[in-house]
Amino acid sequence: MNKDQVKGRINEAKGAVKETVGKATGNPGTQLKGNLQKNAGKVQAAVGDAREDAKRTVRTTKH
Repeated sequence: MNKDQVKGRINEAKGAVKETVGKATGNPGTQLKGNLQKNAGKVQAAVGDAREDAKRTVRTTKH
């Protein structure tokens, strides 16, 4: 696991919590910020996943 995967998943979780709090309190600003953070975390995690896949591919083709 690389740092993008970890940070992305953490941001996904934080965003989901923030989004839920925004819904529960009726605060659309907090809800929107949470949604944006969650989606940014998904993108960051996907970048990390792609990087790990590329490393695996390089390792398997060298052998």
